[in-house]
Amino acid sequence: MSRLDFIRNEGKKYHDYCYDQYTLFEAGSWLYKPVQTVMETLKKLKENRNPNVLDLGSGVGRNSIPIAQQLSKQNGQVICVDFLDSALEKLSHYSVKYDVKEMITPIKSDIAQYDITPNEFDYIVAVSSLEHVDSERSLDRVLSNMANGTKIGGINCMIINSDVKEIDLKTNRDRDALMEVNVPTKRMIEKLNHHYQNWNMIKHVIKPLEYEIVRNNRPVLLKTNANTYVVQKV
Repeated sequence: MSRLDFIRNEGKKYHDYCYDQYTLFEAGSWLYKPVQTVMETLKKLKENRNPNVLDLGSGVGRNSIPIAQQLSKQNGQVICVDFLDSALEKLSHYSVKYDVKEMITPIKSDIAQYDITPNEFDYIVAVSSLEHVDSERSLDRVLSNMANGTKIGGINCMIINSDVKEIDLKTNRDRDALMEVNVPTKRMIEKLNHHYQNWNMIKHVIKPLEYEIVRNNRPVLLKTNANTYVVQKV
């Protein structure tokens, strides 16, 4: 098994477990509520009619279902891209439960392989997903496609991790960080600024985070810099 396949397999196990154990919008996990920045930024599009939204790495709908609810009176549509069957199955279930089925379009795809139509979207969201493409080269291609796929006045809202580290809590030793694209924060910022150099900056925050996860029944501390990057096309 290649390193990429191993990382993808570990990621699948982690997310399958979360989606099975935790209910969307139920307290106790990161599925409890949508990302505040995503929902606050969406308000900037409140005057748009028939807005098109793309959620790359949508999971079970943590952000896309509240987005659809908020855009219901604007006749909005949300395309949700994820490559995990468990995520898309739960997304379909929750879209019915929260009465937004007609606004949600689930698509099974690796986000690096998803073809973004130029000038198609008013809002593109990518929360903790871009770092899971297969290579840095693929990341550059996806960022370029996101930028090209956004309408004038449209917004891209990203949270992307950099400088990811994993520490085995039993031995206090560093582990191999299981992240497909793991680059220094400085390079990540340079990359984002390059792809969005002519856009208006709405928000840019770098927040150090750490939290405990489990890898093969061993407690692991994951440390990362979460880069919130929100820009509007002019």
